[in-house]
Amino acid sequence: MFALDKEKIINSLRDLPEKTTVEEAMERLYLLAKIEKGIKQADEGECISHEEAKEKMGKWLK
Repeated sequence: MFALDKEKIINSLRDLPEKTTVEEAMERLYLLAKIEKGIKQADEGECISHEEAKEKMGKWLK
């Protein structure tokens, strides 16, 4: 599981409407976690270039 800063979690929940569902709050936190994880992976070089992605997509779409 990916850990998030408490402040980012609080700010994300603070941006929700006053009346919201638990599911909406969970979706917001899940999205935040996925974005943060992606940024971390990119910072650590765990990603592919745009050209590599286009090449892979080209193979998949044949």
